[in-house]
Amino acid sequence: MIMRGWLLAAAVGAMAAHPAAAQSTVESPSPNRILVVPFEDTQHDARVYWLSEASAILLADELSARGLPVIARDERMRAFEQLRLPASASLSRATIIKIGNLVGASEIIVGAFTIDADMLKVDAHSIRIDVGRLQPDVSERAPLKDLFGTYERLAQRLAPDSRAPAQPVRPPLDAFENYVKGLIAESPAAQATFLETAAKQYAAYDRAELALWAVRSDQGDYDAALTAARRVPAASPLARRARFLAAVSLLDLKRYDDAYDAFKAWADAAPSSGAAAGGTAAAMNNLGVIQLRRGGSPQTGTPTYFLTRAADAAPGDADYLFNLGYAYALERNNQGAIYWLREALRRNPGDADAHYVIAAALQASGSSVEAEREKTLARQLSSRYEELERRTPPDALAVPKGLERVRTEIDGPRGLRPEQAIVDSAQRDQRELATFHLERGKRLYEREEDTEAMAELRRAVYLSPYEAQAHLLIGRIHLRAGRPQEAVDALKISVWSEDSAPARIALAEAYVKLQNSAAAREQLERALALDPNSAEAKRMLAEMK
Repeated sequence: MIMRGWLLAAAVGAMAAHPAAAQSTVESPSPNRILVVPFEDTQHDARVYWLSEASAILLADELSARGLPVIARDERMRAFEQLRLPASASLSRATIIKIGNLVGASEIIVGAFTIDADMLKVDAHSIRIDVGRLQPDVSERAPLKDLFGTYERLAQRLAPDSRAPAQPVRPPLDAFENYVKGLIAESPAAQATFLETAAKQYAAYDRAELALWAVRSDQGDYDAALTAARRVPAASPLARRARFLAAVSLLDLKRYDDAYDAFKAWADAAPSSGAAAGGTAAAMNNLGVIQLRRGGSPQTGTPTYFLTRAADAAPGDADYLFNLGYAYALERNNQGAIYWLREALRRNPGDADAHYVIAAALQASGSSVEAEREKTLARQLSSRYEELERRTPPDALAVPKGLERVRTEIDGPRGLRPEQAIVDSAQRDQRELATFHLERGKRLYEREEDTEAMAELRRAVYLSPYEAQAHLLIGRIHLRAGRPQEAVDALKISVWSEDSAPARIALAEAYVKLQNSAAAREQLERALALDPNSAEAKRMLAEMK
């Protein structure tokens, strides 16, 4: 087995005590990306409610066919979930820009449509959030039956310098309508019904089959999910993704030998370079998970072998780093576990599982004080660990089972990562560099340049994971952006790192926004214990009476 030198050193724990000294991997920045959001139905016509989402899908498809870097619908939906927005909500300009910032978009396309008899009129324009410029409107008007042609022409007007795509094979309009309705239906049963109807109306509707796979998987009907994925033929452009999802279903069905063979064959057939090569890390990750569950060997590959390959292929992915550290913890290689879990926490400081597992590894290594701190933070971040502690003897701190993370998507752009903008930190003093980014983040925060401030603060956290002031400012940015739950997670880490009245007050504000008055009052009382003269804490307590 060949590893890069720094991977091998990490695996044996040579750098476990000082992970900040390791050279960070610098990835090239993602190209400017375009986010297309659902169009507004200005007439609120219930008969064509599905056209809002359909507009975003069609326009994104057309722009992507022209070679433009368009953000996929799955990534857009994850951003909506993170911001706790309903997929069909009518969004303000400020909220749309928040979504764009979250997914790392430089350009957002918004629009609206109206229906007059059987005529469809669509208006759209681009917002360049990277330079703060609003582009002029473009419009198209055509019969509703020419829906596909309408958005093809709209894309050409929005991107006149792009290359003309090959004429795509399109489904019948009624099948496309049912496909979109299946994507946005509220209940899984309704989703499945619409998607199955779409697939029957158009036998080659592979996108509908893969959407049905997701619905059946969420329902826990893994046999039906496997059947849907396997209906995608080998000649389809979506065949590679379908084979990957079929392998995930085999893993879900605990058919580990079949899943192992499927992921191994998928990875062996993957291109060695180019965009299509990105999923190799996902396949290696899932092979590692299979070996964790069924048991690995030098002949078939140990879990850490595959998970090391996943982390090597995508060093900025926190889930791969967590899985590798978790696998080392289960093997009782505590130094390797501590190193990789700390690397995972650099990317995602609010990962409760990583804090708990690293606590177990630290305790097994004799670092009881540090282990207790990590365990306390895990309990603050997740109620699961409060329950686990009640069922575990006080002197025991076992590594919980079943925490490994399966990847269900082929790797693609996942937004900005902190390490993408950090230069060779191993050659400079980590604390000094973290302070530099923290101070810059403070100045940007005070100027309300929150996107730039968040990037600087994440760099500070990457270099110094328990920098209390950085987490406090990150929490305040989340509050200002209307993300109170994300604020709670950041502020809990700030309080744990260095208890302070300002952090307690900010945490109380977040709880107020979440309508948790009891938790807010508790935080304000603790703030007054730390600073009895705090006028802000007194004011908020008075307002809550």
